[in-house]
Amino acid sequence: MLRKFKASVVAALCCTVLGAGVAGCDADAADDWDPFAAATKKAGADLITGTKKIDVAGRKVNVSCSGDAADGKPVIVLLHGGGDGLDKLAPIQKTLSAKNRVCSYDRLGAGASDKPDGPQSFAGIGKILTGVLDQVAGDHPVVLAGHSLGGLVAARYAPDHQDRVKGLVLLDATSPTMSGDIAKAIPESAKGPAAELRAQNLAIFQGENPEKLVITDGKVRSAGDIPVEIIKHGKPYLAALPTYGPRLEQAWTAGQRKWLALSGSSKLSTAAKSEHYIYLDQPEVAVKAIERVAAQVAGA
Repeated sequence: MLRKFKASVVAALCCTVLGAGVAGCDADAADDWDPFAAATKKAGADLITGTKKIDVAGRKVNVSCSGDAADGKPVIVLLHGGGDGLDKLAPIQKTLSAKNRVCSYDRLGAGASDKPDGPQSFAGIGKILTGVLDQVAGDHPVVLAGHSLGGLVAARYAPDHQDRVKGLVLLDATSPTMSGDIAKAIPESAKGPAAELRAQNLAIFQGENPEKLVITDGKVRSAGDIPVEIIKHGKPYLAALPTYGPRLEQAWTAGQRKWLALSGSSKLSTAAKSEHYIYLDQPEVAVKAIERVAAQVAGA
C-alpha cells in the first residue's frame, strides 16, 4: 500500500512544486510538429523560430519558438513545472502558435539547458528569464503562462518587470506560501506516508530539486492592473492522502486565491476535469485562457 501510494499521491504532491511524474506527455499528441527543429531567423524580424541553445549570462539555455510575431500582439512565453522541460509543453505550444508567436525554454537544471553552478534564487532565475525574453520577444509585450513551479516563477517575476510583462496565466501554480502550507497541513507529528511526503516537499523547497532552486515563501506583490487568469485543478487528487488530504486540498485552494492579489484584473477559475496538469488534462481550458489574456493585451 505504501509503495502504491508513493507512486501516485506522494509523487503527485511533489509535482505541485516539481511537476514531474503525474502525467506523461504522449508524443503522438504533438503530431508531426517537432519542438526541437533547428532554429532559423524569421523573415523580416530578428527573432528565432524552432529550437536553439542561446547564450544567456554565460550559460546555454534551450529555447523553442513557433508562430509569427505581429505588431501590437504579445509574445506568449510558456514556463514548465519543476522536473519538466519544454518538450512537455509541445502540444499546447503547437496549438497556440497557429495564431500567436509562442516560446518556451528549459530553465537551468531542466531539459537541455546547462545545469546551475550552485543553489539558485528567484532573483537569479529571473535574470535568466530576462535574457531569454530579450532574444525571443524583442520589443514585443509578453504574456507569461506558467504551470506549477513555472507559475510561481512567472508570478514572482512580473511585479518587477511591468514594462514588459503585460499578462499572466497561472495553471495550478505553486502557492506563494507553499512551504508553510505543507508544514501546517501535515504536522511534524505525522507518521507514515504523510510524514514522508512532508519531508520530501520541505527538502525540495530547500533546494533539493533539479534546478537547485531555493523556494522561499513570500507575499504576493502587485504586477499592476494587468489581465491575470488563475486556474486551479478541479479533481481533488490531493485528498487521497490519508488523514491530511482534505487539509492539503483546502490549503491548495487558499493558495490559489492568494494569487488574486497580483492584479485588480485577476480572475480565478477551476478546471473541473483536471488534476495538476491542466494543460494536458483539459488543454482547451488552458488555451482559451492564454488566448483571452493575449487578446486583452493586444487590445489595450
